[in-house]
Amino acid sequence: MVRGKIVMKRIENAANRLVTFTKRRNGLLKKAFELSVLCDVDVAVIIFSQKGKLYEFSSSNMQKTIERYYMYSREIPTLKAEMEQHMQHSRIETANMFKKIECLEDFKRRLLGQGLGSCSVEELEEIGSQIEQSLKNIRARKAQLYKEQIHQLKEKERILLEENVKLYEKCGSGKSGQQPQTQQRKVGNNCTQNSQCLKAVTELFIGLPQNH
Repeated sequence: MVRGKIVMKRIENAANRLVTFTKRRNGLLKKAFELSVLCDVDVAVIIFSQKGKLYEFSSSNMQKTIERYYMYSREIPTLKAEMEQHMQHSRIETANMFKKIECLEDFKRRLLGQGLGSCSVEELEEIGSQIEQSLKNIRARKAQLYKEQIHQLKEKERILLEENVKLYEKCGSGKSGQQPQTQQRKVGNNCTQNSQCLKAVTELFIGLPQNH
């Protein structure tokens, strides 16, 4: 037989109410004991009957458990107040951060030349000063980078010249004590002579002589 659903309301019949109380009280105390043993927790149950009779269960000392409860209940309002204060401070900081972000975005748009219709003369002058200062900083940084690059290129040139001298000395292609610059001048002179020879060759004519 299927058991019907119990309606959660006061039992009007006194005898039935007493029987139900006895059964459920014993069941509740039994569950409290099982919970304390299975889960290794402190459990305290206090029940007053309709006539004021006390029924209780405690897995440890009841008085100590009640004192712990009072101590915890006094700390809860303090913790709640601290938590609320912290949340309020966080909300204020968040609102201020959003305002700062909005101001920065508006200033960025003005630097890009957007949204200038609502700016006063003083604001426009301030924006112009900011742009001029930014340009000065950019030019100074560019000059510094160019200077560093020139220095690096000069250093590379010095290293290459030293390596060229070492290679020349290693190959021994010239007389002892002769510098690479002298050898380069000789090569240049040879190239000049060769070019003149080429010009002379190009002036030759192959074929029948022409009548003048």
